[in-house]
Amino acid sequence: MPDDSDFDVRMFLPYLLNQAAEAASLEFQNVYKDRYGMLRNEWRVLFHLGIYGRMTASDIGARAQMHKTKISRAVQRLAERRYLVRTRDDADRRVEHLDLTKMGQKVYADLRSTARDYDAALVEGLSPQDAEYLRTQLIALAARRG
Repeated sequence: MPDDSDFDVRMFLPYLLNQAAEAASLEFQNVYKDRYGMLRNEWRVLFHLGIYGRMTASDIGARAQMHKTKISRAVQRLAERRYLVRTRDDADRRVEHLDLTKMGQKVYADLRSTARDYDAALVEGLSPQDAEYLRTQLIALAARRG
């Protein structure tokens, strides 16, 4: 059995990534919650539709790595707020296409602008090269999953 007495679990990468993600997202979470009464999964669905346009719940699940029940609840709440509309697929009635409404597009634009400013504040203490390196490494780590 390998000697792990010098391993500091506080430096365990998944732990550090989780701590960093929580710290980085908390303040922004307050923005979409306070302004629009949205939960995290609703924000994620809204952003995917804002970025990619018309999608199905399955498309969002694949891109966002979200469980279908969480997407379903988020879609329901966003539809109730009139931020998105659902349209049944003519060829396959089991499929719904999701689109942002004008109000949903306005909310997305507002949150996107706020996210841009928040992102800039998060990397304020880093050099541009370090910020780019951090993003590149996080993308590489995310791509290695599964």
